[in-house]
Amino acid sequence: MKTDDLITLMTHDAPVGMRYGRALTLALGAGIVVSTVLLVVTVGLRHNMVSVFETTRVLFKIVVTLMLAVLAARLAMRIGRPGAVTRFPALLLGVPLVMVATAVVTELSVLPDNAWRANLVGQNALFCLFFVPVLSLAPFAGLFWALKKGAPRNPAAAGAAAGLAAGAIAAAIYAWHCPDDSPLFLATWYTIAIAGVTSVGALLGRRWLRW
Repeated sequence: MKTDDLITLMTHDAPVGMRYGRALTLALGAGIVVSTVLLVVTVGLRHNMVSVFETTRVLFKIVVTLMLAVLAARLAMRIGRPGAVTRFPALLLGVPLVMVATAVVTELSVLPDNAWRANLVGQNALFCLFFVPVLSLAPFAGLFWALKKGAPRNPAAAGAAAGLAAGAIAAAIYAWHCPDDSPLFLATWYTIAIAGVTSVGALLGRRWLRW
């Protein structure tokens, strides 16, 4: 019997699928709620959020981080199911990346050279690197708990997917506070923060998601 067939048979015999699905829903829901509450009770929402929504850069930042969070969460959901196709969900992650890259090129083309550094560094680069991982803790823990109830074929990849989803969710929540709206800032500091959480997820997944 092939390994894939054995995994599928084991999954059918012990109805992990339903438990896994419920666990993922609970993990994502609870993680998002906890992280959102944490943002609101600590740093709060951006004070001028209603008015800044009229600007393209803010709207873009909100949309692209939400898109990444949804696509990364979808990948994390699939990667814990034996036999589930993950190639296409993984490729879809390129969509927000292309959007950000396009926005960066556009901004560089319209900004004078002496304004590039100010837009890149922004006002809260270090805080972004700190607070995005903090906001990712709840969804990160929840996704790992849920993935333990699944059957990921590659523990490191599953951990990385959980970390990516948690980091993206945290970034999407933090975007409602962050006063730095430049695509240069988004492409640099948000990416570094999410990449850090993803790397930790891969390292922990290698050990904790083995079955």
